[in-house]
Amino acid sequence: MFVASGIEFAVSRMGMSKSPMFKILIVEDNRTYRESLRDILDDEKFSSVIVEEAGDCREAMEKVDSFSPDFIFMDIKLPGENGLQLTQKIKAKHPGIIIIILTSYDLPEYQDAAVKYKADHCVLKHSFMPLLRLILTEGPPE
Repeated sequence: MFVASGIEFAVSRMGMSKSPMFKILIVEDNRTYRESLRDILDDEKFSSVIVEEAGDCREAMEKVDSFSPDFIFMDIKLPGENGLQLTQKIKAKHPGIIIIILTSYDLPEYQDAAVKYKADHCVLKHSFMPLLRLILTEGPPE
């Protein structure tokens, strides 16, 4: 699950789709990381992307219901319940949402837990933003 190819596929859908708009929800309690990720996604070159943010699980569930995102970038550790539990709840109600777990820890048990809780992908935070920048500026790999 710590593979770039899944992210490349998911993110390339945002910029390369003929669909008029993709909605992304960032669920992250670290405000600096959340805003940095939003800045990348809010770039004017990607006008087909709408981004919302949530800093905790309660706010995230409210945004899922009101915003109906196509993608969720979910921190694994959040105040209250964790991102894995929240992922499981969201997938039960909205199985079509693509959820990408973001973690700072390259541990096999996190990968296994992401699979168990129905996340679509699990990516290391330190490699995610550079990968996202690359995909959004150069497009998907051929």
